[in-house]
Amino acid sequence: MLGYVTTQGRGLADRLLADLADDLRARGWKLAGVVQVNLDRHPDRLCDMELHVLGKNHHVRISQDLGPHARGCRLDAGGLEQAVGLVEAELATRPALVIINKFGKSEAEGRGFRNVIGMALAEGIPVLTSVSQHNLQGFMAFSDGLAEPVSADADSLLCWCEKTCAAPQA
Repeated sequence: MLGYVTTQGRGLADRLLADLADDLRARGWKLAGVVQVNLDRHPDRLCDMELHVLGKNHHVRISQDLGPHARGCRLDAGGLEQAVGLVEAELATRPALVIINKFGKSEAEGRGFRNVIGMALAEGIPVLTSVSQHNLQGFMAFSDGLAEPVSADADSLLCWCEKTCAAPQA
């Protein structure tokens, strides 16, 4: 009940999972989790990264503006942990599916959404995420053979959701 996609191209997985979440909500599915929205605000800087918390009309900024010449990690750990707390609270509502925008470096190191993914799976709630090639080894170690790859296209993702998840709950 743990599906994952890998994509090539910056932001492709973000758009793919956000579009899937929109489609499932339009079909009446009760969702929890987060999808990432990348906002271009300054032409000379990297985009701002926000997590849209599914099940709530709430966005959490997870990037820091370190200036136009910064090269370090832009992740705002406080923003990420705020989003984690919001999603963890939503698990009590028994969603049909949890979507986590990505299993990234934080999760591979034991932080971020790692515990939320484990909690959802322990409760029998399917989880869908994306994983980059860089973090795939850490994800495979975490999933311990339970993860199922899903083709990175809208039809395959919807098919996986329909065969894996309980009937949608609005």
